[in-house]
Amino acid sequence: MFEFPVLVGDIGGTNARFGLIETAGQQPRLLSHEATADHPDPSSAIRASLAKGGGPSPRSAILAIAGRVDGPEIQLTNAHWKIAGQRIAADFDLSAAVVVNDYVPVAAGAADIEPHDLTPVGPCPPVPGGARVVLGPGTGFGAAALVPYAAHLAIVSTEAGHTDLGPVDAFEEKVWRVLERVEDRVTVETVLSGPGLSRLHAAIAHVRTGQPHGKIEPAAVTEAGLNATDPHAAETLELFGRVLGRVCGDLALTFLATSGIYIGGGIAPRILKVLAESGFRAAFEKKAPFAAMMRQIPTSVITVHDPAFRGLAALANEGAKFVYHGQVWRKEA
Repeated sequence: MFEFPVLVGDIGGTNARFGLIETAGQQPRLLSHEATADHPDPSSAIRASLAKGGGPSPRSAILAIAGRVDGPEIQLTNAHWKIAGQRIAADFDLSAAVVVNDYVPVAAGAADIEPHDLTPVGPCPPVPGGARVVLGPGTGFGAAALVPYAAHLAIVSTEAGHTDLGPVDAFEEKVWRVLERVEDRVTVETVLSGPGLSRLHAAIAHVRTGQPHGKIEPAAVTEAGLNATDPHAAETLELFGRVLGRVCGDLALTFLATSGIYIGGGIAPRILKVLAESGFRAAFEKKAPFAAMMRQIPTSVITVHDPAFRGLAALANEGAKFVYHGQVWRKEA
């Protein structure tokens, strides 16, 4: 499907990273990081990256973007770029160009992820042959499923981060009443993200003190919570862990992900101790009448460096193995 060398890209609203897989079977070589604000369009950023990284010219490309891939041209949510695979292919004389949601390669990478690249949270018995879900709270909340389909693995992109999220006990009800809403909604991403940590902390401080509380940066919440210098921050991380467990359980039920839940993103690897002690696993398993099944589903945090690039390499090197939705352009023979 892909002609080598293959250009790979991981494009977010603020930064884009590009790499090059020069021959089949290799992992990508990082070319550069490019700030989206520094370039008028993705082709400009790719030119700059190729100039910095050197090497042969690409013959095809696969790009992952933080957004829904739903047409021939995609407007990035948090940047001015419009991404069209056909235009990029024309600009660089490529034989093929593919654009996918950023969790498609993370799911592809989970197909053959090694145990040493994972940190289990709770009991993790191996259960081969079933569906898997990858998800991640970071700047936003992404999720995709990897589902066996005949001889292939189907990757199902989702917008699970934009589903509604409600409280489950009296304390959460108090928190939810004062929680900052996004477009008048409380969604999974409203809570389970970097900005969500800031919102949760402000809401918990409001409930505990009886006074409105300003938001602080997510990194400050994490640091204060882990170092026990702010009781509201510590409570925030504990609630974050429980809610994450609940949402992971919901997605496990949705896709019958008997082969496991894999948590990526930038937050989970930093709070592994909290996840182990916060009630994450209890919340994950509390899914009557299927609690017994849930106890058999492993949950792990992806601790390998750069799962997106590894997944892009899997899609480039083993393209026939996967079935996935994306914006696909190929030059006609």
